[in-house]
Amino acid sequence: MVDFVTFNDLKRFNDDLTINEQAIIKSRSSSRSSKDTFLSHSSKDSEYLPGVVKLLENHGASVYCDLGDESLPETPSTETAKIIKNQIHESRRLIVLVTTNSKDSKWVPWELGIGDSRLSTANVALFPAASSSYEQSWAKQEYLGLYRHIVWGRIQGEPKPLWMVYDHHANTATKLSEWLKG
Repeated sequence: MVDFVTFNDLKRFNDDLTINEQAIIKSRSSSRSSKDTFLSHSSKDSEYLPGVVKLLENHGASVYCDLGDESLPETPSTETAKIIKNQIHESRRLIVLVTTNSKDSKWVPWELGIGDSRLSTANVALFPAASSSYEQSWAKQEYLGLYRHIVWGRIQGEPKPLWMVYDHHANTATKLSEWLKG
């Protein structure tokens, strides 16, 4: 059994961080040097990012997130697109924080398309979040159904639940930390 993350979970991740820790995470993740994981998200979900970044870092990722990247133009432009595209190309993994806000984003589908073609489907994972852990059928619809999901659950042979990358087609999973290293 796997559990999808909820907005309350993400808020709790943030609540576990001090304001100073959130600022440090935001600053560190917006630096473009030597990042192996690109975190795509809707700007409407920015309140959840410090906790998501911290979770990924705790599992071995070096995360780039454009929130707070001062090298990006203030108003999105072709320069913004060039910088983002280059950062995805330099990354080994692409993770998309997928919420109901993602469908309204102009950037999330574009970043996902670049990541898919550059990194391959095996190196892309969705981190779906919704109001409830069972409200996730939308995360498997259309092209989103192609990708693995970051979820909380049990892997056979592991004594405790853990964060994993779940392939719902094959009903298999890999520990998040192992997938990020791969």
